[in-house]
Amino acid sequence: MKILLFSSSLFLFVYIWVAETKAPRIIGGQAARAGQFPFSAAIYTTTEDGRYFCGGALISNQWILTSGQCVSGAVSFTIHLGSNSLEEADPNRITVATSEFEQHPEFDPITLINDVGLIKLRQPVMYNDYIQRVLLAYDFTSDETALTGIGWGQTSDSLNGLSDELQFVTLVAISNDDCKAVYGNQISDHMICVAGDYNEGTCNGDTGSPLLDNDPISRSLRHVGIASFISGNGCESTDPSGYTKTYSFREWIRNITSL
Repeated sequence: MKILLFSSSLFLFVYIWVAETKAPRIIGGQAARAGQFPFSAAIYTTTEDGRYFCGGALISNQWILTSGQCVSGAVSFTIHLGSNSLEEADPNRITVATSEFEQHPEFDPITLINDVGLIKLRQPVMYNDYIQRVLLAYDFTSDETALTGIGWGQTSDSLNGLSDELQFVTLVAISNDDCKAVYGNQISDHMICVAGDYNEGTCNGDTGSPLLDNDPISRSLRHVGIASFISGNGCESTDPSGYTKTYSFREWIRNITSL
């Protein structure tokens, strides 16, 4: 049985500008175009012990959905919205700061059960072509569904820095039974495991970033998962990447945000 690892907690980026080493893509992915994922959020979490990076998704003009790991022990957050770039100047970027968050009360940092967190912005943001909310999934994701993972995370096991440009990659949902064959009974019904054609997937720094599919009714992207864990064998292994299933926590999210 393989072990699962946090993609941004035990391998957290204690933030001494980790984007010094640039790379062309997420594991197996490619750079997003401006405005392609206008809900994407780059989150810098400050704790008493340091600063680290996570991804997230804007789900309303005042709430960001991310993982429980990404808010654990937080003192404050600095969040970039509206830009695909972490470093380059971008007139579409806005930077906001907040200290208000909610972590799922039953989040377990060992098993990663209930790995969900919410960050509340101090003031609502204004929507435009580069800043929009994403819809939340209203049902479970079926096995073999084609999905899209996004993030600024590490692009190979040998490169420790974040990608300066937001990356996206096509992934496929696999059954929990297939995922358990790799990770064992650590996999719960509230998780989604995904795989690529080869070694595509998430890496360190992608935690909290959304997993997306196309809503057949509205023909828009919807949020189906929150990046949660990777294999102890490394990002470039062919082991599945793990996400928290958004739909499982719709009620918890609604109770807090009224969405």
